[in-house]
Amino acid sequence: KNMKQNWEMLSQYFEAFPDVMKELKLLVEKVATPGRTVTVMVCNFGQSELLANFVCAARSRNLDTSSILVFATDTETKQLAESLGLTAFYDERNFGAMPSEAAGHYGDRKFTAMMMAKVMCVQMVSALGYNILFQDVDIVWYRNPIEIFEDKDSPLQEFDMLFQDDGGHTVRYTPYSANSGFYYVRYNARTEHFFSALLLAGDVILKTDSHQQALIALMSEHVSLYGLRVKVFPREEEDFPGGYQFHMVSGKFMKALFAGKVHPYIFHMSWTKNKDNKMLFLQQMGEWYLKEECVHKKVEEVAGVDKNESEGFAKACCSAEPIIKCHYRDKPSKFPCKDSPNIDEGRRSFW
Repeated sequence: KNMKQNWEMLSQYFEAFPDVMKELKLLVEKVATPGRTVTVMVCNFGQSELLANFVCAARSRNLDTSSILVFATDTETKQLAESLGLTAFYDERNFGAMPSEAAGHYGDRKFTAMMMAKVMCVQMVSALGYNILFQDVDIVWYRNPIEIFEDKDSPLQEFDMLFQDDGGHTVRYTPYSANSGFYYVRYNARTEHFFSALLLAGDVILKTDSHQQALIALMSEHVSLYGLRVKVFPREEEDFPGGYQFHMVSGKFMKALFAGKVHPYIFHMSWTKNKDNKMLFLQQMGEWYLKEECVHKKVEEVAGVDKNESEGFAKACCSAEPIIKCHYRDKPSKFPCKDSPNIDEGRRSFW
């Protein structure tokens, strides 16, 4: 069943591939850094407020987002991304049947469909010969992470693929526990082969409902057989924190972050049930910059926004300062939320 489903998707993908690559090549050349890195993001309209918040947070810190190429899986998201000042690509041939709604929870069918889109987009960019910084939309930048990966004097240069640690060191994700929502890939024959093989292994993603599980299993094989060089940044280090640090019972890392004692490049709001939780958690940790009247709105639904203006949505909808709200007393918050309810029964207040 899963093999046939993957064959059907691949048949359509390969048929459209030559024409798609001609269109994509022009956009990739436009956004790539001098070091030939393209920041790839995949988004549907159901996740659009997270994409908008990422841009708004980056704007508040004056960070350069010109290297970003958004693979939009519907026309509404393409229009939104462009109105946020980003370069976007919509391929109706491959993405036309993708869901526009957000996943209800990790691993459901909408989630899995988006995972397949994430495999296709990196395979295409890799085939064009570029380095890739792939990241999910539930991320905020404190510093542009490309600088650490393109630093020619860094010992990280010896690695082909570098991943954020997922934090969950379970058997399912052994041996690497790599987070497939934030990683950097240097273009070479090994990594191009890897992404082609991952595309062909789409049936594993469909069977396991997990892009991450399939990626790690295949990566382990390519390390052994083909000498692929992989690094996962340890979860104990401060550069690339995420859901593991957010949900730690001790709250040690998050308190250090709020106090300015650690200085990460990014924060990845992983380890959450769905988009709604991500938004609430980001709001109370002080990393939400999208105005309420713009949440889950199409460009034409926001008053005063000219859909033909390149940054119209961003200018109308991005707050210069974080929009902080309390929701749960037992989760990390920029300021004490002791009067809010618990989300997890029996957990003590974070503050």
